[in-house]
Amino acid sequence: MTTAINTTRTARPLLLAGASAGVLYTVVGVLQLAFRDGADPRKQALSVLENGPYGWIQMLNFFVAGVLLICGAIGVRSAYTGAWTSRLLATYGATLVLAGIFRADPAQGFPPGTPDGPMPISWHGYAHLAVGTIGFIAFIAACFVVARHQSRAGERGQAWFSRITGVVFLFGFVGISSGSAGPTSLLFYLSVTLGWAWITLLCRRLAA
Repeated sequence: MTTAINTTRTARPLLLAGASAGVLYTVVGVLQLAFRDGADPRKQALSVLENGPYGWIQMLNFFVAGVLLICGAIGVRSAYTGAWTSRLLATYGATLVLAGIFRADPAQGFPPGTPDGPMPISWHGYAHLAVGTIGFIAFIAACFVVARHQSRAGERGQAWFSRITGVVFLFGFVGISSGSAGPTSLLFYLSVTLGWAWITLLCRRLAA
């Protein structure tokens, strides 16, 4: 890969930290969806689980995953000549940390007793939406930046995987932003899972 350089001893543990971010985020998210009363992936984004008696779990999930991704982004900068990849991934990680600080509002029937219809948005709810938007745009851009590097290096299969990830994430983001549930919500979960898989594979490959 013409855009890669030798991975240093410092970069490798950082990249492995970045690779673990998605695994942690996904496992904790799935466990919450399985065991928290009222949680329904067909209706609610994972952010809504920041509410209720165990809301601190998802807040901590955002925070830890974001810190690990920032570590991974630093490792990417040491092992990859594309500085923008590192900057964009670090931005995404930082917005995850902020999403854990600025709690999403109750919505779509969660916590139990919350109406399914529109709800007033608090200041921290607006902040959560704002940082989420910035982070998703940064991640989508990172996919296409990496795809360009991979294409120039002759890695066409990986370049297409990066592009597909970016497009699917874009559609998932647009869908969930519309406020609709059902298939749209499930598409968003799919896009986030695919996005984390892409990050994990990128970090693991650079750490090899």
